[in-house]
Amino acid sequence: MWDDLQLLLVWAPVVNIQLILEGVFIGAIFALSAYGLALVWGVMNIKNLAQGDFVILGGYLAFAMNMYNIPLLIILPIIMIIMFVYGWVIYLLMIKRILDQDMFVSLLATFGLSLVMQQVINLFFGPEVQTIDMQLPVFEAFDSMVTVPSSKLLALGLAGIIAFCVVLFMKRSRMGQSIRATAQDPRAARVLGINTDRVYAFTFAFNSALCGAAGVLVSIIFVIQPFYGITYSMGSFAIVTAAGLGNLPGVIVSAFGIGLFTKYCGFFESALEYAAPVGVLLSVLMWRQITMRRNRQVVR
Repeated sequence: MWDDLQLLLVWAPVVNIQLILEGVFIGAIFALSAYGLALVWGVMNIKNLAQGDFVILGGYLAFAMNMYNIPLLIILPIIMIIMFVYGWVIYLLMIKRILDQDMFVSLLATFGLSLVMQQVINLFFGPEVQTIDMQLPVFEAFDSMVTVPSSKLLALGLAGIIAFCVVLFMKRSRMGQSIRATAQDPRAARVLGINTDRVYAFTFAFNSALCGAAGVLVSIIFVIQPFYGITYSMGSFAIVTAAGLGNLPGVIVSAFGIGLFTKYCGFFESALEYAAPVGVLLSVLMWRQITMRRNRQVVR
């Protein structure tokens, strides 16, 4: 680790440029997944522990379609539609039945869903690590010390376009306004004539579609494996916990922050890259607990 620290200091800012770029790329993926989780958590009060497995499922579906030489720009909307339908079905079969239950019921139910999804993916695709080779050029700089694959730039651009469309949808569309109204006060939304059951189903399906899009991008810039979903679940929970529910700018800033922190940790030890989101989540929870205790003391 000391040698890595020396390398980071001596070759800075060249090494830092590479790490910052990698952090931005993984942050864009985290942002898509985390915003979907924030919607489900804020509107339905469901803590979806299977969030990362939705991402991995989207990646494997993209991998399967790529075997038939279907272009990525066609794969992406198809996967989002498939995952939207999948999310709606999961809502009808399971989520709808636990909406009014205790928090631990939703945690246990989605944890069970996560295990089932992992095993089904493993059954169909096997445990091997997979990725989609886009066969795009790689840009190099500083004597090849900084490399940027075109596929990662493409994924970053697509993530930005999807995020922009989500913001427009939430602000301009009637369903987006209904989702925000239901998140603020479901009872008042019902009185105003909003079909909250339909809003709940749409919100969960919309989250599933965003996870599917994130999975497509993961499959072209990183690797996918049936049991890698926990990384994206922990990252999403850490981002949402740090940013707060319904705070899209906060989600984006937190996503890029955790992406950078993850890559810097991975520079010293690859295992730390997977532990970093968990560490951030624990730190945020401890900080919030301390803040709440101080507020309670002030009230007394």
